[in-house]
Amino acid sequence: MPRTPTNSKAGLILSLGSSAFAVIRSVRQIRRTRGEQDGLTTANALAGLLPLVTSALIILRRLRGRSRQQA
Repeated sequence: MPRTPTNSKAGLILSLGSSAFAVIRSVRQIRRTRGEQDGLTTANALAGLLPLVTSALIILRRLRGRSRQQA
């Protein structure tokens, strides 16, 4: 029987922090590649950034849902 994730508040905050850190790293990579005038690597970095932003937004939605349920 598969277990469902508990989505604890601490776990969600930890996930959000790691997603934020990954977004910061990706933005730095984009800035570096733009400075090198390398269009293909810049496009690759931008494509890698999109799932990170999406996951961070999903985590924020879960945190907001938890706070609304408690109110």
